[in-house]
Amino acid sequence: MMKRIIAGTCLAASLVASACAAEAPEAQTTATTASSSTMSNVPAEAWRTVDPDNLMVIDTAYGKIGVELFPEIAPAHVSQIKALVRQGFYDGVPFHRVIDGFMNQTGDGSNGDGTGDSDLPNIPAEFTFRRGDDMAVTLVGARKAGNEEIGVGFYKSLPVATQPISQAMLTKDGKVAAFGLHCKGVTSMARTSDPNSANSQFFLMRAKADHLDTQYSVWGNTVMGYEYLESFKVGTKGEVPGFIPDQMNTVTLASDIPDADRPNVQVLKVNTPAFSNHLKTYKNADGTYPDICDITVPSRTL
Repeated sequence: MMKRIIAGTCLAASLVASACAAEAPEAQTTATTASSSTMSNVPAEAWRTVDPDNLMVIDTAYGKIGVELFPEIAPAHVSQIKALVRQGFYDGVPFHRVIDGFMNQTGDGSNGDGTGDSDLPNIPAEFTFRRGDDMAVTLVGARKAGNEEIGVGFYKSLPVATQPISQAMLTKDGKVAAFGLHCKGVTSMARTSDPNSANSQFFLMRAKADHLDTQYSVWGNTVMGYEYLESFKVGTKGEVPGFIPDQMNTVTLASDIPDADRPNVQVLKVNTPAFSNHLKTYKNADGTYPDICDITVPSRTL
């Protein structure tokens, strides 16, 4: 079986439109997004609770990582990921390919080395998605995509690039084209050279990788355990004698975890004054923001 790998270098494709109250004292705010002091005066209504059915919890030797899933962005991928999680397919599966400054690849529950697949069918590419005015994005800048300048910002916790929503009135479906950005914490699907070959393997970004944008299907983002993303041992299984990779001990949907043990993960709403204040801490002297991948959306676990 051909290995499913993540390209080290390539050019990102252009974005092309398709057809046509105070924090609870027991809460822990992620250290990577904002200090607890900067979040101490955020009202309760500024936080949203991640849907337990769209929260994938990965237990590792370093701690638990929570990934928010986005079925509205990559429905086929999220559906297959959920099915495999509920089968126990990912339990005990190694991070068989980990590259420092890049990503942690895992998900080969058949062979454990990047050559295996699940019994489920391959998934058609979902490199971009259609965004309507019901999917609000808080913009923090812009970037070039081919000959087009597009906005970059946050949809919920996910960094995205998007055409202006004002263009929706000119399209047949009343939506605009958008895609997820491969920033640290984002989860995306591994594949072969065939764009429609994703199956079970996925990767968690350790750092920004612009060249993956619109080339791989983004379907989630880390909202808990962000600090563990760079803890996994670097190496590729089978390439170095004696290399023993880290593994996912168990992978579970939060909705399947008993109430007493289920993590309650909350993310700061990006359309609130609290998030606007958070953004101000990133502003450069000239009033601009840094690269979107250098900005994170605060989250907390209750």
